[in-house]
This record gives sequence, C-alpha cells and structure tokens, in this order.
Amino acid sequence: MNKLLAVFALGLALTTGYGQARTSPLLTNLFAKNQNPVFQEVIRHPDTYRLQIIYTRIDRDRNNVPTFTNYYFHVDSTTYFNPASTVKLPLALLSLEKLNRMKIPDVTLFTAMQFDSAFRNQTREWTDNTSETGFPSIAHFIKKAFLVSDNDAYSRMYEFVGQQEINRSLHAKGYLDTRITHRFVRMTSEENRHTNPVRFIRPDGTLIYAQPAAYNPDAFDFRRIDKLGKGYLTARDSLVHEPFDFSTRNKYPLEAFQQTLQSVLFPQSVPERQRFDLTDSDYAFLYQYLSQFPGETNYPKYDSDQYYDTYVKFFFQDSLHHKLPEGVRVFNKVGWAYGFMTDASYVADFKNRIEFMLSATIYVNKDEILNDNKYEYESVAHPFLYQLGQTVYAYELKRKRKNRPNLREFKRQYETRKNDERPTIKDVDN
Repeated sequence: MNKLLAVFALGLALTTGYGQARTSPLLTNLFAKNQNPVFQEVIRHPDTYRLQIIYTRIDRDRNNVPTFTNYYFHVDSTTYFNPASTVKLPLALLSLEKLNRMKIPDVTLFTAMQFDSAFRNQTREWTDNTSETGFPSIAHFIKKAFLVSDNDAYSRMYEFVGQQEINRSLHAKGYLDTRITHRFVRMTSEENRHTNPVRFIRPDGTLIYAQPAAYNPDAFDFRRIDKLGKGYLTARDSLVHEPFDFSTRNKYPLEAFQQTLQSVLFPQSVPERQRFDLTDSDYAFLYQYLSQFPGETNYPKYDSDQYYDTYVKFFFQDSLHHKLPEGVRVFNKVGWAYGFMTDASYVADFKNRIEFMLSATIYVNKDEILNDNKYEYESVAHPFLYQLGQTVYAYELKRKRKNRPNLREFKRQYETRKNDERPTIKDVDN
C-alpha cells in the first residue's frame, strides 16, 4: 500500500494543556448558522452536555499530500467522558500489532483461536458460529467490533493483548492520559488484571501456539477523581444516592481518540512512535471494516433492518436517514454508555471529492441517575450528532480548495451479501 506522505499543521498534541476548554471562532460562527432547536440547545449549554468537538480540516497539495488543521469546540482533556466502545479501536490495532510482533509462522489475523479460563469469572470461548470457519479469530473480532460494536469481541481482544501490554503500549505511543482497565463484563478490578490463556490452532484442531494466562502487576494512576450524577442504580436495581464513580474506569480523551483514528488512516501524518506496527494488508483490512456496512457483510450475517447502513455512523444517522449520501463512506468508531455518545469519523465523499475528520462526545442524562437506562439518546444525542455532521458536511461541500483530493487510498471493494439460508443475527450485546 502506498501510504500517503503528510504534513502536520496545528496537529493534536497528545499531552495538551489542562483545565481550560478550547474553542475556535470558526466553529462558533459555523454552529450559529444552524438554528435547529436541539442543536442550539446543546451548543448553548456545552457544560451541561459535557460537549466536546474536534473538526479536522484536510487540505492537499498538488502532489496529494494532506495537511491537517484542527478546530475545537469546548475541548478539555480533563473533562471526563466514559469512552464506552470507542476503546475497541485501539484494542483492534494493538491486537494486530501483537500478531505482527509475535512473528509465529501460520499465526495471522485469520488464524482460529480458542480462549480458556484460568482465574475467577473468566469464560471459555472455543467456537464462534457467526464466523465462516466456526472459530474465533482476530479478524472476526475486529469485524464484529467495528460493524455493530460487539462487546464480546472487545473483551476477547483485551484478553489476547493483556492489560499490562495494552496500557504500556498506548503510553509508549504518547497516549499518556489514556487507561484501559476492564473488559465489558462484570468483573472486579483484580479479576480484570488477569487475562485468559489463549491458543491458536490449525483447521484440524492441532495446536500452533499457546499463550499462557497473564497478570498485570502495574499500578494505575487513579488520583484524579471523576464522579457524575446525583445517584445510580446497582446491579440489583437499588438506588444509591451519591455520584457514580468513574475514577477507575476506562479513560480515552477525545483528542487521543481522534489521533488514533488519524494514525490509522494517515500513518505518515503522525510521529513514528505514535504509529501502530501494522502491515499493508492490515491497513487494507481496517479500512474495509471501518467503513463497510453490516448489511454488506456475510460473516457475521447481521440483520440489515436492525443494523442498517448508518447504525454506527452517528454524524449521518437520525430517525429518517439510514443511508449515507451517494458516494460517501465513513471510516469511524463510535461508543455509547452511561448517557455518553461519542464518534470519531473520517468522511470521504468520492463523488464530490471532499474529505474531513470530525470527532465529538455528548452526555445526555437529564435525571442525573446513572445505570437507569433513561438517557436522552434518541431525543437529544442522535439528533444533535446528526445536525453536527450535516453542518460540517455542508460547510465542506462549499469550502474552496486549491486542490481536490485523490481518494484512491480509501476506495474499498466491499462484500456482496450472499443469498443463503442462514438466519440473520439480531440483538447483539453492544
């Protein structure tokens, strides 16, 4: 793959100044033009909605080399938001990176895997009937994590990479304010430090490589206290009248999220130490499944009515819009939990030859009770993110460019859904 040379201009600093939200006049002026009531309600009360937005303008020179300029709205890395499924992106990248560094013959992202249990509350996973081979694999986990944001896929990649390696690797790349502390299943902090034994097997079931169980002895820095709300429900639906404590939960600031996505799509645009150790075929695989629709995919065979084209494309999704505009593909990852809804996207419009990146997080929890599943996702978060996406997209359609981008790097050959008798998959845990 011919990776694009790129130049950093006003790029994201991964260890930014703290304590003061940054806002760019360009976005203030642009957002004032959209008088949609929901959009303006959120824009006028950014603290209430813990709103953060990063718009990344991309300009190309005559050799198609991109330059990136970031504009911010109420961005403050010290303002906590629950990253939810956004952490599936770095886990996918770290899983591929680990495979490449293992350098074990016959072990690839498509090699069958099996997970055993070796500590309290761990579970085994030997088969996967949603895959073509009937077995789990890193490739299949990444598909599930990207296409519909499957939670088990994340937890298994967490177990493969290991808690210690996840955090040491991200910190070594400069994501110092990021931490990944837990699976997406109910476990204690000590249980999350232990990860399962994993083995890679041949199609006939014989062993290629066995990875032993692991334990992370490293200490986390939990000195910063992050509490939200005025109460929360326990697992037994008992109401506790005190804020919910996120101080030991996963943390992934919006700037780190945006930078991770940029490092995948434009690896030459970030310093070498911030890149992931990926091959050309890894990049091709990631580009496909960051942008492919669930309904285009054969394995897993998701129900295309429930998991429609814009299901995880928040900047182009509302109650009326389940399709992207003609010629548009969105390469992104989203997350939603505890009232937070977050998206980092690279938008490529092949018809109009425009491109941009947009990242945002919003918090909607009017009653200030966590874990009660009463969040304003449909009435506020989704409409707002859609309006945000359309506002920036409309701006980009009209913005004058000295050079139109050649987007061949991101043109993918997507799957065609087979007409077979397998039932479609519904109601994924995500």
